[in-house]
Amino acid sequence: MSQKRATRRRFLALSGAAGLTGMAGCADRIKSATEGVNGNSSDETPGGSDGSTPGLTNGVPPLETEFDSREQYRQPGESLDDFSNLDAWTVSRGSGEADTDVVFDGEQSFKLQSDGSKNIVAERSLNGEDLTETDLSVAIRTTTPQSIAVNLRLVDQFGGEKVYSLREIRYRAPDIGWFRTSPGVFQQDEPGPSLDYLDRLEIQVLHSMPEAEVWVDDLRTHETPDQGYVMLSWDDGTLDYYESAAPLHDEYGFPAVQAPVPRWVEQGQDGVMSLSELQERQEAGDQIVVHGTHNPIHELDDEGALDERLKNDKRWFIDNGFEGANYIVHPHNSFDKTSLEQATNYHYCGGFNQAGSVNTTSVYGFDPLALPRTIGHDLEISKQCVDLAAQHNQCTILNFHTFEANNTMPKGDYKTLLEHIDSADVKVITFDDLWKLRAGDH
Repeated sequence: MSQKRATRRRFLALSGAAGLTGMAGCADRIKSATEGVNGNSSDETPGGSDGSTPGLTNGVPPLETEFDSREQYRQPGESLDDFSNLDAWTVSRGSGEADTDVVFDGEQSFKLQSDGSKNIVAERSLNGEDLTETDLSVAIRTTTPQSIAVNLRLVDQFGGEKVYSLREIRYRAPDIGWFRTSPGVFQQDEPGPSLDYLDRLEIQVLHSMPEAEVWVDDLRTHETPDQGYVMLSWDDGTLDYYESAAPLHDEYGFPAVQAPVPRWVEQGQDGVMSLSELQERQEAGDQIVVHGTHNPIHELDDEGALDERLKNDKRWFIDNGFEGANYIVHPHNSFDKTSLEQATNYHYCGGFNQAGSVNTTSVYGFDPLALPRTIGHDLEISKQCVDLAAQHNQCTILNFHTFEANNTMPKGDYKTLLEHIDSADVKVITFDDLWKLRAGDH
């Protein structure tokens, strides 16, 4: 091991101690057994007088959170369009109208509907706007999640484009609600568009359903960070990670974020890491976060039962000394309005809206509990995620389970991916690092 990698590994260890729906779940083998702190409405300093990050703990966190992260960080950055006046907007595909009954902020939102199975496109002029080194976020609500993507497409006055895209929405109907997305760049013309000489912004709703219905509100801008980030997320605490992937992580000094299932650990289920092995990996620099009871969380209708589940799930991680218990990976990417409202009592950050294609995020404007990530089933797609993160200073969260599953690339490809990450201009991070970025003062 090179001295550079050994030094990086020691640093990480010290810091740790202080569309492919069928592929989105866990491996079949395992299945069988107060207002915006950095928004417009507060003058508080997000880092506090001592420069600390709100919600970030040194060591094992308490059971309950100090604040509702979704409420506290619901309006980051600066407003670009509050949709209070729709005269600037033209709907070229589908239909659009003001809705005063369904609102994220202010007096109305922009309701967009498809005309049958066709996509939706609404646009407004950006003449005079300069969005250089700027990311975007928008509040979204939809009654037709799953097979749907939402694009924010910037077009300059020469026809050059830059497309930000949330590739899939896993919010479970019928208990739907608002969430904020700050999608990463999906594609861009080369050379890049002139972001100080823009023509228009398009909101595109792409779908493969008989109809689609989306509300948008509170479009905001954010500064672009100084570098790109990669998070390597392993669900279910598989022994395959411990035996095959962990030695590669140690070689490169890359931390992983692991989300084990407590019941499987306690039962000593085949193919699952033991408690001591998980604790060993935490000492090596990995972050162990909550996955909890491995049933879709949106299926719990009773709020009391839901609260009890979330509380007990987090308590197991606290009792066993896991410092990442403030973060959650929703089992089966399952969440709805009620579960998100309850989850903020125990967790600050997590998700996910998960897709099989490139599904990245900016780091300053996302909904803390509805992050996007990409299924790590394909080497080339994963490398594209890394390259986009490096090029546009955004974050890609790549998800894996076990090398035997079709939702995870083969071991040889994974080694190639880590080599690619090591040569890219990105930093491999944990949830703690991402939360510092999101909750910081920008």
